[in-house]
Amino acid sequence: MPMGETVETAERRGAALRGGIDGFACLDAERQDRTGYPEVVYCAGKTDDQSFAIICALHERGIPALATKASLSLAARVLSAFPKAAFDETARTITLGVFCEPQDRRGLITVVCAGTSDLPVAMEATRTAEFFGSAVELVCDVGVAGIHRLFSRLSDIRKARVIIAVAGMEGALPGVLAGLVSAPVIAVPTGVGYGASFGGLAALLGMLNACAPGVSVVNIDNGFGAGYQANMINKLGGA
Repeated sequence: MPMGETVETAERRGAALRGGIDGFACLDAERQDRTGYPEVVYCAGKTDDQSFAIICALHERGIPALATKASLSLAARVLSAFPKAAFDETARTITLGVFCEPQDRRGLITVVCAGTSDLPVAMEATRTAEFFGSAVELVCDVGVAGIHRLFSRLSDIRKARVIIAVAGMEGALPGVLAGLVSAPVIAVPTGVGYGASFGGLAALLGMLNACAPGVSVVNIDNGFGAGYQANMINKLGGA
């Protein structure tokens, strides 16, 4: 709060900066000043109108926008209004504006995806980490059912500063990886699997109980959370 400013004035200034949107949202326009990263739009559970209004409000304030779990209809609307926006249909992410130029991405995060069915969550992690400034490599379809495929890519995976391991079913991949690499492993359980996988709960519990040290776990299908966390760790290592 600037010197001499009253609490009431500060509250009004903060409200103006955040900006209420039609009674359903309040932008956190100062988040980047506090945390180094701007507010991100989580679209699931919102109507297209609500998500679109928030994306527009961020754009109007010059804040680069990343939207996750976006629908095709929302993407079409954003792209129609802002032709320079980008939509990744697999990741279900929309980006409008640039937080970090591609040539300035640094370090290396490797996203290791157990199976093709896990790819949407893996791509959400990839696009999130790229948006915030990390170089990312994606290694697909190397789950433990064909573990020779994982071993064939180990030399590439070991180059990473941080590893994101995305898997459904029993969720074994992160624990296996953590016993083979020196980098921290961020495990992402997915809802992929038959009935007893309980929508990803089996994978989540398996990852939380991983025997190998060095594994941290985010919530089911939370590719965004893994990409965000991996980016923070990656940037600690400098260029």
